[in-house]
Amino acid sequence: MSYFLPCLYAFIACVGFDFLYNIRGRRLVTTSLGGALGWFVYLSCYWFDNDIPRYFLATVAISIYAEIMARVDKVPVIVYLITAILPLVPGGGMYYTMEYWLMGDASAFAEKGSQTMMIAGAIALAVVLVSSLVRMWKTMRRLRYLKHIGKQLH
Repeated sequence: MSYFLPCLYAFIACVGFDFLYNIRGRRLVTTSLGGALGWFVYLSCYWFDNDIPRYFLATVAISIYAEIMARVDKVPVIVYLITAILPLVPGGGMYYTMEYWLMGDASAFAEKGSQTMMIAGAIALAVVLVSSLVRMWKTMRRLRYLKHIGKQLH
């Protein structure tokens, strides 16, 4: 499988999104690399028959990348996260769900709508999971540091 072109297209889509929200300079490239990374992970998980775990793992990779780069760049995580998630947003699924609803095809509407909602849920769950784990890790480090300082004071 050739991953280069789809990842390049994801990168270009993220660059366009960054221009829209006035992200410039080096950060334009680093935020857009997150989108290419996410799409690469999505494509690399081809052994899954279902899209849901692929979206979940791609979002986990994006969230980890966003947490790391936000600390390196000293910006909020959301700057990296929103841009990088853009290629994974199930816009086509939302479009076809509405199309089936307007056409009156209830079974196709329910099928496509539930699949789209599960993809959106997988994306949200991955972001929350990584964010929570990072927050727990930071809390544990801070508590360990405070415990160490307390021992030194006695």
